[in-house]
Amino acid sequence: MADRVYRTEALILRRTDFNEADRLLTLVTPGGKRRVVAKGVRKTTSRLAGHIELFTHSQLLLALGRNLDIVTQSQILERYETLRTELPRLSCGYYAAELYDKVTPEEGEENPLLFRLMVQTFAALDTSTNPTLVLRMFELRLLHAIGYRPNLHRCVASQELLTEEANRFSPALGGMLSPAHTSADRNALPISLNAFKLLRYLQTVGDEKQPYQTIERLNISEGVQREAESVLRAYLRTILERELKTAAFLDSVLRSP
Repeated sequence: MADRVYRTEALILRRTDFNEADRLLTLVTPGGKRRVVAKGVRKTTSRLAGHIELFTHSQLLLALGRNLDIVTQSQILERYETLRTELPRLSCGYYAAELYDKVTPEEGEENPLLFRLMVQTFAALDTSTNPTLVLRMFELRLLHAIGYRPNLHRCVASQELLTEEANRFSPALGGMLSPAHTSADRNALPISLNAFKLLRYLQTVGDEKQPYQTIERLNISEGVQREAESVLRAYLRTILERELKTAAFLDSVLRSP
């Protein structure tokens, strides 16, 4: 029986009602994305229900199933209570979860570094004074992890080092264009120097061991943050060939009066 059960850390990204009393869970684990079932957790007598809340970091015991593995035990490691109770942070969590879900394979591609990125991101969304900047760094780190790191230091058309005169970002080509090569993409987006510097800074410190701590020292205007957001959204939209469903919800929450 021992070889039929296994333990794994997991971050619970989605919960869906299933059958009369079960829930389907989408997890990010060191072994990749997993879809599992928690049986009977919608019953009032279930002891497991309170241990598989959305956006919790847990230690799970799972049993191998015919189609889906089954959650048999759960120990919560981090609840991220602030994130789950404050709507702006919660909306950021939904956005990060959907973005991860859309760019990762359906099942089983082992990636412990990507798992750690998700755990670090949700921990930062829970505590940061600027969760929207956390999302920008998360987008940049995730793009790097999946092989779509935007080129912010060399012209994507000529590979020459960029100067402060660079003011066009090409979602189609995947990076900044130097002033001499803007014709490489007539649809490239204008970007201010401050937004360009912000993206380069976030990308650079995103490679450090504890990158989210640096965000707390930044004082960035809302206009510059929105510009950086717009550029990265356009790049992600080009890669995914769609807009994330949670983007509109996130915008409505963060832009509401």
